Amino acid sequence: MRILIVKTSSLGDVIHNLPVVSDIRQHFPEAVIDWCVEESFAAIPRLHPGVGEIFTVAVRRWRKKLFSRQTWQEIAAFRSRLRAQRYDLVIDTQGLLKSALIATQALGPRCGYDAASIREPLAARFYERCFTVSTAAHAVIRNRLLVGAVLGYAPDPVPDYGIAAAPAAFGWLPRTPYAVFLTATSRDDKLWPEESWLELGRQLQHQGCAAVLPAGNPLERERAARLAAGIPGAVAAPPLSIAELAAVLAGAGASIGVDTGLTHLAVALKIPTVALYTATDPGLTGVFGVGFHRNLGGKAQLPTVPAVLAELQAAAG
Repeated sequence: MRILIVKTSSLGDVIHNLPVVSDIRQHFPEAVIDWCVEESFAAIPRLHPGVGEIFTVAVRRWRKKLFSRQTWQEIAAFRSRLRAQRYDLVIDTQGLLKSALIATQALGPRCGYDAASIREPLAARFYERCFTVSTAAHAVIRNRLLVGAVLGYAPDPVPDYGIAAAPAAFGWLPRTPYAVFLTATSRDDKLWPEESWLELGRQLQHQGCAAVLPAGNPLERERAARLAAGIPGAVAAPPLSIAELAAVLAGAGASIGVDTGLTHLAVALKIPTVALYTATDPGLTGVFGVGFHRNLGGKAQLPTVPAVLAELQAAAG
């Protein structure tokens, strides 16, 4: 059996879909599972040994240069490569119009959520088989229930993200135990106050735990450097690929992160994680997995440093 999974973005959503691969391999060990994903998130499915071929799209980039010749050449090349293989099933776990349209480019019966189960009901018109999945379930559970319904199995209650990473040996890492601070996110209202990060870092430093602060774009790196300068022993990490960041997380004693995909990556790697929510409700999309993980805060809430420290103490105990 050959299956194509369509889950293109965002980073957290792609991570939430990893247990689907583990489920399929558990029930159909000989299945070949390919994945279609946005180019900037392709490193995530590559972490899972059960994923075969990865097809990348660049919808975000293509939209900005829709009338460029290069854009249409890239789209044609993607379609040609995708259609070189016929699939027994094409499963769109994204449930958006853009992902449904991508699924139509593959050869094979298309499956997805029914119109009542997704935010963009029009997407269901592009599927040949539609399935009802509760909109009140967590995103990880929804993905797994959909694919289980398509393939005729009930997923195990415990999700298996199926990924692992060896701890990094970068020379710039602290020689003491460390926690990873994931301070950057896509919206300013999701940020945790800098004074809270500083207080948390100083408290952990007194307990013999250094802070490592990864960051992506220049603005995020400026924030990480500013925070590291105010926390004794802290390190602002150099630019890292997702695979390198996974290795840094693998060596951490804990991670503390705002509402960002990298916080979900820490949980997928089974790193004790405290997730901080200030603008969104974590009920349906918060961190979810096995091992120690906590969602603190919510919409218009501000988790406190003592609350974070208490959870980290619980993880250590």
